[in-house]
Amino acid sequence: MFVDTINVYLKAGAGGDGVTRWRHEKFKPRAGPAGGNGGRGGSVYIRAVRDVNLLAKYTGDKKFAAASGQAGMGGSKFGKNGEDFILEVPVGSIVTDVSRERRYELLAEGETVRVLKGGGGGIGNEQFKTATNRSPQESTKGQPGEDGEFIIELSLVVDVGLVGMPNAGKSTLLNTLTNAHAKVGAYPFTTTEPNLGDLYGFIIADIPGLISGAADGKGLGHTFLRHVSRTKMLLHLVSLETVDVVSSYYTIRDELSKYGKSLDEKEEWIILTKSDLVEQAHIDQAVKEFDKINKRVFVISAKNAYGSKELQDLLVAHLRRA
Repeated sequence: MFVDTINVYLKAGAGGDGVTRWRHEKFKPRAGPAGGNGGRGGSVYIRAVRDVNLLAKYTGDKKFAAASGQAGMGGSKFGKNGEDFILEVPVGSIVTDVSRERRYELLAEGETVRVLKGGGGGIGNEQFKTATNRSPQESTKGQPGEDGEFIIELSLVVDVGLVGMPNAGKSTLLNTLTNAHAKVGAYPFTTTEPNLGDLYGFIIADIPGLISGAADGKGLGHTFLRHVSRTKMLLHLVSLETVDVVSSYYTIRDELSKYGKSLDEKEEWIILTKSDLVEQAHIDQAVKEFDKINKRVFVISAKNAYGSKELQDLLVAHLRRA
């Protein structure tokens, strides 16, 4: 199950209390203050890892907390600090601290940020001793840790995004180019969540089919457009079965433009798919029309593997140069 948005409650640990204690020596029942300080509470950190399915782990338990610090002890011993808590999220996650209106973007593997600070430990009575107060009774409580509601949204960081109308052949191409096993079907919206594949170390994402109005939330819509916002380049698949291939192409281009985030400015290659299902004259006319757009155009067929190897080789070479 692919999950790209979750809400969680996070809590840092409270500081341990400082204590009032006394040294006990022979014939001196109160030889002096010896209450230790409490340990600090554990803080909460968020760390980015390479696992796009990680958020699915948090759909059950959505409350996480760092450990509290231990109270101080007699003999001037300080309490142990509480252990920090680290919540792992996929690379590309956007973490929003709702109550404090703070926002974090974790774009690199291993990137770690502290989102909640643990409470400070209380002060034991030994720390209150002065020249005029040799037997202080004071000690303080530990401070509470920060807590809050967080929204974690995943925006995939990939090298190549496959976009196009539903049933344009995106999942098929992903399976052909990489080791992915995306579901393929002869009907629209076979893909209901992004699929990823590895092409010699480069990540390709099959973005679920877009339709007119996707930027406004129609179809699978807005939910998946954000997954191409950080994509380095696009392969725009257009099925040659479509009567007006150019119109189909511009429908998706318009949605990318409306969504913003410079999606329409990314490098784009046009992939004309399902060439085995149409007449050569239709292919020639489509290529002629797309040549006017001044972008690289490829014609492929999954059925007979026509054009796929050439596309793969040129794509890998291009990505290595980028």
